[in-house]
Amino acid sequence: MGRTRRDGAAATTVSATRRTRGEDGRGRRTRTHAGAYEAFKAGVSEEDRASIVGEWDKIMRWAAFVESAHARNDESVLKSAKKVAIMGGGSFGTAMATLLARNKGDLDVVILMRSDKDAASLNAEHRNLKYLPKYDLPVNIRATTDAREALSGSDFIIHAVPVQQSRAFLSGVKDFIDPKTPLLCLSKGLETGTCEMMSEIIPAGLGRDQPLAVLSGPTFAVELMQGLPTTIVAASEDEGLAIRVQQLFGSSCLRVNTSTDVTGVELSGAMKNVLAIAAGIVEGLELGNNAMASLVAQGVTEIRWLAGKLGARPETLAGVSGTGDIMLTCFVNLSRNRTVGVRLGSGESLEEILGSMSQVAEGVATAGAVVRLARRHRVNLPVLTAVACILDGDMDAKTAVDKIINLPQVPEV
Repeated sequence: MGRTRRDGAAATTVSATRRTRGEDGRGRRTRTHAGAYEAFKAGVSEEDRASIVGEWDKIMRWAAFVESAHARNDESVLKSAKKVAIMGGGSFGTAMATLLARNKGDLDVVILMRSDKDAASLNAEHRNLKYLPKYDLPVNIRATTDAREALSGSDFIIHAVPVQQSRAFLSGVKDFIDPKTPLLCLSKGLETGTCEMMSEIIPAGLGRDQPLAVLSGPTFAVELMQGLPTTIVAASEDEGLAIRVQQLFGSSCLRVNTSTDVTGVELSGAMKNVLAIAAGIVEGLELGNNAMASLVAQGVTEIRWLAGKLGARPETLAGVSGTGDIMLTCFVNLSRNRTVGVRLGSGESLEEILGSMSQVAEGVATAGAVVRLARRHRVNLPVLTAVACILDGDMDAKTAVDKIINLPQVPEV
């Protein structure tokens, strides 16, 4: 009996060795991963290799030329900036403040916060203990609750207040904002009552036009704090302002693309939060990756329909602030909006979910506004409308997703 076990073990070992070597039962070579690699190498000629390397060298020469041009032109923005204010002490505002403070060690970076306790804590601990407790902040970041102190004399002002609170907030601080100071908006979403974007809310809240750029893209605050590679888009109708923002924020870890398509960047940033809730619902219902991919693809099409109707450019929707942000928000667990969807799909109530969250999931408030905006422009949005119905309690998640999956089969549009 013992011999049989030993023979069996030996046979198993030989079999495993042959599999590792890529041999069949008779010791002949079989096609394994190693064999596939050899076949790949044999199929690429020296001429092909030289051509590929040549293309890469061409890209690097172009990059060096552009980098040289930027180096000649971007010094004045960062050099001349003395003070930047951030309105809003959440995770994203704090992370962007950190990037600026790292870019220039003597830049005065001031975060305007609502709570005296939170401001005092940040100044004493040099950490945002509420939202980013694990990360030390640069010494040139400080916090205050005094709007005059924070905003007066700023070269740039960053708006990082949740969309639904923005109009009232801006109305309260407008007297401390110089009409010529550029305002850079990080907030994503549509206002529930008006269906307006931040580029419409900001001048209304201030009671005047203001130099404005919106910043959007696939960004998690934690990864910004860690200095991991990130790309965002700075969009402004004033191309010169977009370039100045690029020069202010750009660094070895943050790439800033510019655009003049404010509508496309804003709508992508707002609607992807609603789509992320839908993606999370599919995850919570455990319907699988195939269903997830098809539902998100349909949602992307709906974003294209509505944004295109409002004048957004196709290249914006296909770029970093469109497709890039959609991918991050729909498929990565750090996404707050996706988390809301997962928990809804798992059977939790919206009241329970929102009551347990310390930060805003903008897609919840934005969903209904997206549907109303679409109705104004006679655009049908099945997936995003289903999300709004689920959030309003008009349908349960399983029923809504079943109806979406079983919509009539039609040609791709």
